[in-house]
Amino acid sequence: MAVFLGSEIYRGSSYGDWHPLSIPRVPTVIDLSRALGWLPPERYRTSPRAKAAALAAWHEPAYLDALQRAEETQQLSAEEEKQFALGTTMNPYFGEMFRRPATGCGGSLLAAELLADGGIVFHPGGGTHHGMPGYASGFCYLNDCVLSILALQRVGARRVAYLDIDAHHPDGVAHAFRDDPSVLILSVHEENRWPRTGLATDRGPGTHINIPVAPGFTDADLARIREEVAIPAVRDFRPDAIVLQCGADAVAGDPQSRLTLTNNAHVAWVRTFVTLAPRILITGGGGYNPWTVGRLWTALWGVASGQELPETLPPAAQSVLEGLSWKRAGKLRAPDVEWTKTLLDPIDSAQ
Repeated sequence: MAVFLGSEIYRGSSYGDWHPLSIPRVPTVIDLSRALGWLPPERYRTSPRAKAAALAAWHEPAYLDALQRAEETQQLSAEEEKQFALGTTMNPYFGEMFRRPATGCGGSLLAAELLADGGIVFHPGGGTHHGMPGYASGFCYLNDCVLSILALQRVGARRVAYLDIDAHHPDGVAHAFRDDPSVLILSVHEENRWPRTGLATDRGPGTHINIPVAPGFTDADLARIREEVAIPAVRDFRPDAIVLQCGADAVAGDPQSRLTLTNNAHVAWVRTFVTLAPRILITGGGGYNPWTVGRLWTALWGVASGQELPETLPPAAQSVLEGLSWKRAGKLRAPDVEWTKTLLDPIDSAQ
């Protein structure tokens, strides 16, 4: 049985009204899934908050101490801000700046325990792939992706494949497993986009496949990569577990990339790879348009839990999407029609 990991901490916390992560994401997925009848109590588990001792499996204790103090006092010295990259435009102070990412990490650690004997876990609050051992990076104060891989190894996964189709390269994960041949890292990301790592030639001693793609990247392009590169690589690697980081910022309509996928591309990606290992963890990641990210991750939960994805959403689900708002450059952005009526985007005719 597929399990959904969520938490109410995402409903009440925000990086700030001006930040790209001011929008609701995980709460929208929870509410949409419940409106569709896809989230009965037996499938839902609340993500625990990881303690500093568990986070120290990869993160440096001095950084964890600073992050907790920053949440409590909403300030650090100028030297600490520089050292730990906190209190910046990218990684600002906010009321849950330790508890929220620690909850994401707690979910990924719980996921590994739930997957000890196999199965599928969906964790939309996970996917913070930029966090570094001793500092915050790219909206990611901690790195639940790294911690999930380490935890999967502890429960018996000798080979873990990490597949990332976020618009941004997972530099934190690449840093963690650069020298580890037991972890396959395959990333499809926009070229020349922050953090500007993940060149095609940058593989390291470990098993890394970087596929930087040009603006305008389409469903057909991702399908070719899936069939010609990703599937053969995963089959050759024979993983005991697969972590799928499914950031929504590569979808058309997201302000943080110039890629033009529809959410059908992510659905096809997940449908393929859930069959190629006994343990599957699906996480969120980037995604900065409240309608596109909410619809995409809800569709992925539908795939993971064996649901039939509807052509048109029922009224209760449409109401969830109609209740969202999004302000950009000080102005409210009206949703496209399909963003409140359907779960899946129109199919890319080029695919």
